[in-house]
Amino acid sequence: MDLKPNHASPVLTDSAPMNNSRFVIHLSLLPYSPNGSVFSRSLSLAIPRRRPGILDDVRSSVLDAMKSSSPTQTKCTKESSTKLTLSDGDVDGDVAYCNWMTKYPSALASFEEIKNVAKGKQVALFLDYDGTLSPIVDNPDLAYMSNAMRDAVRIAANYFPTAIISGRSRDKVYEFVGLTELYYAGSHGMDIMGPVRSISNDYENCDRSSDKQGKEVNLFQPASEFLPMIDEVFRSLVKTMKGVAGAKVENNKFCVSVHYRNVDKKSWKIVGQYVEEILKNYPKLRLTHGRKVLEVRPVLDWDKGKAVEFLLESLGLVDCDDVLPIYIGDDRTDEDAFKVLREGNRGYGILVSSMPKESNAFYSLRDPSEVMEFLKNLVKWSSTN
Repeated sequence: MDLKPNHASPVLTDSAPMNNSRFVIHLSLLPYSPNGSVFSRSLSLAIPRRRPGILDDVRSSVLDAMKSSSPTQTKCTKESSTKLTLSDGDVDGDVAYCNWMTKYPSALASFEEIKNVAKGKQVALFLDYDGTLSPIVDNPDLAYMSNAMRDAVRIAANYFPTAIISGRSRDKVYEFVGLTELYYAGSHGMDIMGPVRSISNDYENCDRSSDKQGKEVNLFQPASEFLPMIDEVFRSLVKTMKGVAGAKVENNKFCVSVHYRNVDKKSWKIVGQYVEEILKNYPKLRLTHGRKVLEVRPVLDWDKGKAVEFLLESLGLVDCDDVLPIYIGDDRTDEDAFKVLREGNRGYGILVSSMPKESNAFYSLRDPSEVMEFLKNLVKWSSTN
């Protein structure tokens, strides 16, 4: 596949060490389905060993990590962003952001390039939810997508295989989206629904189930064994965070999110310390960072990038020269998917951001409104080809 040159510096999203051992799973993907599957104890876990003194180092860096994952928003108008891509003239708005866009050009302004590469290929769409299809809001329970966005996603799914890969629980993101035409991967890809299809022996531990319409589907849940542990940590965090004004703890089934968006910045350090104190007793769980959220996840060699690979295979679109995967996301956890597409020279990652930050993505979009415009452009292009 002749993709554009590497114009972005790679960035790692999580620092937890992993081994390279592969575990076996089995499955394919499908539209929404309710119940989970039984976890096979043959799954290999990669539990990092702590070096002497590492806990103190980690504690001292938690606040820094919380700040770096929640940068201050910059200002640069949509018009100036487009001008920057199309000409060398002066632009208005924040200089740093506009300069950043020379490395991560607007996917809208660069749509001609994208469609030229996509010509004659099957486009596969992978979408994050929060900050991509819906705006970031103070209360995560109110992160609703607009009806216009829902229509745009539904129409796009009629033209391209489309999956949503979210840190939310699969049931929660389906509740927000409500479209049966899509495939859903919740908990950063640790809870996937896909079509019933034979795939390679690299994947085991797949159970058959039924979706809301009674259609047979496959469920892949590599972290099922962690459920009692996750529930225990969730209850402990809810109890602990009661003393922190503005903190919200969310159970996303295979991971727990601690939101500090509404916490006074002076109390961020306390939030981080509380989470780490609880995790001291759970060596099989790790702490990762998102936009004003701390996430507790299993120490498992599985992420959104592997979820994309799994979905492509279950859809019969793996190792095909005539397939162009496009992943659109806004958060650090989406970098795993961007990295898979970049390193394999397989497709495009599109970062949704109104502020400059390093990424494995090829292109950028400012906000969900531009995501919707991009989806409409893809549909318009596909419908005339």
